[in-house]
Amino acid sequence: NSLDDIAKPNFEGAKYVYSPPVRDKSNWDVLWNAVRTDALSAISTDHCAFLWDGQKTLGKDDFSKIPNGAPGLENRLHMIHEFGVRSGRLSLNRMVELLSTNPAKLFGLYPRKGTVAVGSDADIVVFDPEKRHTISAATHHSRSDYNLFEGTGVTGTPELVLLRGNVLVENDELVAEPGIGRFVARAKFGEELRAEAAGVPG
Repeated sequence: NSLDDIAKPNFEGAKYVYSPPVRDKSNWDVLWNAVRTDALSAISTDHCAFLWDGQKTLGKDDFSKIPNGAPGLENRLHMIHEFGVRSGRLSLNRMVELLSTNPAKLFGLYPRKGTVAVGSDADIVVFDPEKRHTISAATHHSRSDYNLFEGTGVTGTPELVLLRGNVLVENDELVAEPGIGRFVARAKFGEELRAEAAGVPG
């Protein structure tokens, strides 16, 4: 998305009100370079599954009433694989670092989370890098009634999602029972963890 989307007619631009604010397209190459060179160490979303009808439209006559945030989490992997890995901007390993390993380190959850290793939680995504998928609000799992990437065709999609070895998602369907989640205490973000997150050997 870019600053051009804010100018869409019929108040459609309200869908793109989130933090940090959407930028001009001239920033795209700078951001890709930053994640490639580790100037930025993680990619996340300002995920807030607001509805267009009845929530975003509250700001039609007053910008300050537009809820800040947008649905994005479900398509983060799709978009980074398509426009990062498949375009040659990122390696597959770098994508995993940006979306999983580094966030786990930054939040003090590594190595319990963010890696596949003996003693770590078996949180695993089985990803088909060749399966085609068209992003749409009609098929996404968010409660939101719109999708910022509506109609975008991507190659690569999760086939299976495991949490602690338990199947959460299979064939694009949530199969987990409610209540499967657990509280995970995070470590303090000390000097050793800060160095590890930056890729400096301890």
